Amino acid sequence: MKGTLIVIEGLDGSGKGTQTEKLFHALSAQGRQVRGVSFPNYESESSALVKMYLRGDFGSDPGDVNPYAASAFYAVDRYAGYKQDWGGFYRAGGMILADRYTTSNAIYQCSKLPREQWAGFLDWMFAFEYEQLGIPAPDQVFYLRTDTAVSQRLMSERYQGDEGKKDIHERDLRYLNHAQQAADYCAERLGWRTIQCSAEGAMRTVEDIHQELLGLIPRKGEGSIT
Repeated sequence: MKGTLIVIEGLDGSGKGTQTEKLFHALSAQGRQVRGVSFPNYESESSALVKMYLRGDFGSDPGDVNPYAASAFYAVDRYAGYKQDWGGFYRAGGMILADRYTTSNAIYQCSKLPREQWAGFLDWMFAFEYEQLGIPAPDQVFYLRTDTAVSQRLMSERYQGDEGKKDIHERDLRYLNHAQQAADYCAERLGWRTIQCSAEGAMRTVEDIHQELLGLIPRKGEGSIT
């Protein structure tokens, strides 16, 4: 027996945390056995290398750490979460809502590589996490697509204009533009469900996005998420 793993994915500032929380409450109200998780888990010791990487301890540019090494940092954190926290609930048939997952590595680490290497990197990464490490693959990924300029503005508002609070990913606009291209590529190649969250330089309302997202998930007893 296994559960269901739904991933909410998108660039920084796309509203992943907000939408994951709203979806959790909506699905719980339907009587589903559901848990929310978020990656990286900054409360866990397993995220130590991730925090060092994002803080710039290994270099102030995202490219200072190659995508295979950076992916391993995040993979260890997910493995620890699965083994110590949510794995039992999932294996018992529960539904997991994940704010980020291996799919974030697909976006942010592909963006460090030439486009012709993306497919090979994705094959390596998914085999590493889902086969070698043995954590579950998602049943469905919802990609909250937000234009980079909009997400940057929202992040600046979140940090009240203090650019120093951004990590090495968030403050590198060129890198984020590459990440946007990688995210669009991954969504198409991997069959993610895309929800366009911004239009004409502005975000749609939180409730509007939530209702679209909720409408893509069959109600309890109405069929499979896939």
